[in-house]
Amino acid sequence: MIYMSNHNFEREVTEARYLGLKIKEGDVLEILVSAFDENAVRPFNLSSINSTNIPDSNSAIKPSQYTVSTGGYINFPVLGKVFCKGMTKQQLNEDLQERLKPFLTDPMIDIRLVNLNISVLGEVRSPGVKTAATERINLFQAIALAGDMTDAGDRTRVKLLRYSDETKKDSVITLDFSESSIVNSPYYYLQQNDILYVEPDTNKQIAANSTNPNKALFWQLMTVAISATALLIRFTR
Repeated sequence: MIYMSNHNFEREVTEARYLGLKIKEGDVLEILVSAFDENAVRPFNLSSINSTNIPDSNSAIKPSQYTVSTGGYINFPVLGKVFCKGMTKQQLNEDLQERLKPFLTDPMIDIRLVNLNISVLGEVRSPGVKTAATERINLFQAIALAGDMTDAGDRTRVKLLRYSDETKKDSVITLDFSESSIVNSPYYYLQQNDILYVEPDTNKQIAANSTNPNKALFWQLMTVAISATALLIRFTR
C-alpha cells in the first residue's frame, strides 16, 4: 500500500501544523496539583481526601480524575465548578494556576487526557477502538494502530466522522491518503472519539468477489458488524 505518492511530499510535510486538542464534554481529565508545601495541596487533590471530605495526611498524593460535564465543567475541590470545554490543556493549566494562587505558593498543575480513543473501521487489518499512547496522533498513526489498510482498501476515499460539541452533530469528511497535501488538512491530527472508516476499493472488491465469493461476503459482514458497533457506542455515550 503506497501513501502520499505525489511529488511534493517533502515540502508538504514541513508545513504540517499541530494545534493541540480541545477539551470536550464527556472527556476524562487526570489532574495533579503540587507545590512546595505538600500538606497545603492535599485539599486540591481528590485522591488525598477521605470519605468525610477531610484531607488525609497519611495518603499519597496521586492524580485525580474529573469528567467534563454536559455543560463543559469539572467539579474541582475547593474551587467548585471550573469551565473548561473548548480549552486546550495549557489554557486550563494556566486558568487553574491563577485560581489556586490565593491558596498556594507557586502551584504546579499536571493535566492528562485519559480517554483518547480512536475507532478505525472498514478495510484495515485490525479494526476496532484504539487507545492512543500520545495526544498528538495523526491519520497515518491511527491506520498503523489498526495494522494498516488491507489490499482491498481504497486509500483515496477514507471517511472521518467527527462529533462537534457546538452543533451536537457528526461531520463526515472524505480524505485522500494518496495526496501529500493531506498533512496540511485541519483533520490530519485526530481528536478524541474520532472514527475513521476505510472504504473498499470497488474494482478490487469486484475482482475478489469473482475469485472467492464466500470470503468476500464474510469480510463484508464483519465490516458492517464492526461499524455498527462503533456507531452504537457513539450514539449512546
